[in-house]
Amino acid sequence: MATLTIFTPAYNRAHTIGRTYESLCRQTCKDFEWLIIDDGSQDNTRELVEGWIAESIIPIRYIYQQNQGMHGAHNTAYRNITTELNTCIDSDDYMPDDAVEKIITFWKVHGSDRYAGLVGLDIDDQHKQIIGKAFPEGLTETTLSGYYAAGGSGDKKLVYRTEVINSYPEYPIFEGERYFSLGYRYLLADQEYKLLTLNEPLVIVDYQPDGSSMGMYRQYWTNPKGFAHLRKIHMKYYKSFKTRFKTCIHYVSSSIRCKNWKFISESPLPLMSVVAIPFGVVLYFYTKYKVNQNKLMKI
Repeated sequence: MATLTIFTPAYNRAHTIGRTYESLCRQTCKDFEWLIIDDGSQDNTRELVEGWIAESIIPIRYIYQQNQGMHGAHNTAYRNITTELNTCIDSDDYMPDDAVEKIITFWKVHGSDRYAGLVGLDIDDQHKQIIGKAFPEGLTETTLSGYYAAGGSGDKKLVYRTEVINSYPEYPIFEGERYFSLGYRYLLADQEYKLLTLNEPLVIVDYQPDGSSMGMYRQYWTNPKGFAHLRKIHMKYYKSFKTRFKTCIHYVSSSIRCKNWKFISESPLPLMSVVAIPFGVVLYFYTKYKVNQNKLMKI
C-alpha cells in the first residue's frame, strides 16, 4: 500500500486537471496514489481520467458524485482514503517534481503519532514566489491556527494523517448550499495535535476566477447556514476578545440572511452576540450591496 493519497476534487476542470496529472507523472517518488472526486462535472473530465487510468503511469481511483461543493468532495475523499497520509491538490494546481519525495522522506524521519501531519508551502504559479510567509527559522512544529495568530500569512499545503482527520465530524451539508470552510476540520485537529513544519514548496497554485478562493462576499450571501454554523464553532475555540467579537458580527449577519431569528439562544456567546447585532446588521446590508454591485458589473 502507498504511504500518501493525493486527492483532487474536480468540477468542470477538464481544461486544467491535465497539468495536475502531468506533474504527478513526473514525481521522483511514486509512493502515492491519486484519488479524483468528480463533483458532478458536465465536461469531459471522466473521459480524460479514464484515458489516464488506461495509461497506467500512476495509480488512479476515480469517484463520481452529484455536486455537493468542495467540502462535500472532501467528505467523500476522506471516506475512501486508506493510506497513512493524505493531501489535497486542487484540479487547477500542480506539484513540483520532488514534492512527494519531500513529503515522504520528511515524514519517515520526523513523523509520529504525536502529530496530525505536516504543513508545507504554496507557490504562486504566476510569479513563482512563496504565497505569504515561509515558516520562521527554528519553528519545527505549530498548529495552523497558531501560525496565523502569530502573524503568519498565505495559503499553506496541509498533509494530514488519515487516522487523525477521520476522527473528526464530516463537513456539514446544508440543503441548497455548496460551500463550507475546509478550515472546520483543521481547527478541530488543532485542539489536540500540532503539525510538523516543512519549509519547502509542495504545490504550485493557480487561482481561478471562479474558484472557491474568490468571491467571498458571494459565498457569504449564498451559503448563510453554513457560515452561521461555522461561526458558532469559531466562538468556542477562538481565544482573543477581538476575534470572538468579529465572529459574532459575522454570525449575526449570516443568521439574518438565513432568517434564523433564534440565533441569540443558539449562540455559544449570547451576550456578545446581542452587542454585535447593530454591527451584524450593517455587515448584512454591506454584503448585500457588494453582491448586487458585482452582479451589475457583469451585466
